[in-house]
Amino acid sequence: MYQPVRPSRSEFVQIRGLRYHVRHWDPDAGRPCAGTLLMLHGWMDVCASFQFLVDSLERNWRVIAPDWRGYGLTDWPGGDCYWFPDYLGDLDALVERYLPGEPVNLVGHSMGGNVATLYSGVRPERIRKLVNLEGVGMPATRADQAPGRYARWLDEIRQGSRLRDYDTREAVAQRLMSNNPRLSTDFAEFLAQHWSRPKADGRFELAGDPAHKVVNANLYNVEEVLACWRQVRADVLIVFANGGDRLKRFVSSPAYRRRLLAFRSLVTRTIDDAGHMMHHDQPAAVARLIEEHVG
Repeated sequence: MYQPVRPSRSEFVQIRGLRYHVRHWDPDAGRPCAGTLLMLHGWMDVCASFQFLVDSLERNWRVIAPDWRGYGLTDWPGGDCYWFPDYLGDLDALVERYLPGEPVNLVGHSMGGNVATLYSGVRPERIRKLVNLEGVGMPATRADQAPGRYARWLDEIRQGSRLRDYDTREAVAQRLMSNNPRLSTDFAEFLAQHWSRPKADGRFELAGDPAHKVVNANLYNVEEVLACWRQVRADVLIVFANGGDRLKRFVSSPAYRRRLLAFRSLVTRTIDDAGHMMHHDQPAAVARLIEEHVG
């Protein structure tokens, strides 16, 4: 199993009525601290997922990464679905707790990148630099899709959601590798320790609330999102993986490419030999781009 170069410590804090798990990678006391990076994981992921990326950073950063509500070791709210604005509310509370009055360097992957980018437009004065790892929004929707979307949402919350469980954590690791053929065995075994938790019957379930799989009742309003993006004052880095579907979607869609015109200051980069989970596939390359942009 992969052995971390920089061990982390866990902290549990109250955030908006939930017991939130926050992972800290403290800087080496014997070296000058380069600053703080606040890292936000994606959908059906956990904050420990950033371990390989943190270990690849060359400078002496303080890194903070929460498990979002309903993921990892953070409380599950207990409802039948999740609302995207709650992530913004949670992030705002976390920023005020850990970085009060301090310009924030945000790094977000996938869903975490979407949250980070929206937040950077809603609280532009709080953000110093923004790194977005393929968190570039959902396909556009139309108003006439609303009846069908609400009907589907009602059906799904009536039926409820379930996630598959596994005999062993080794089986969880195999599932991770089947989802991502680039993932090495040692990385998968490490992730399986954090991506799953034991059940009373001795089997293992994923460390994520099944309610996350319920479709969002609200349509994705691109114009609202772009209105927030236009307010971002920080320098923005968006990173794509050349082996992922997000880059293909952007290359093939002028409408997607036009979204990037919303940013005042934007750099885009591409990581070779990587899929959507680029922080697992090429952590050193991602770390280098982050440090070049933020440093």
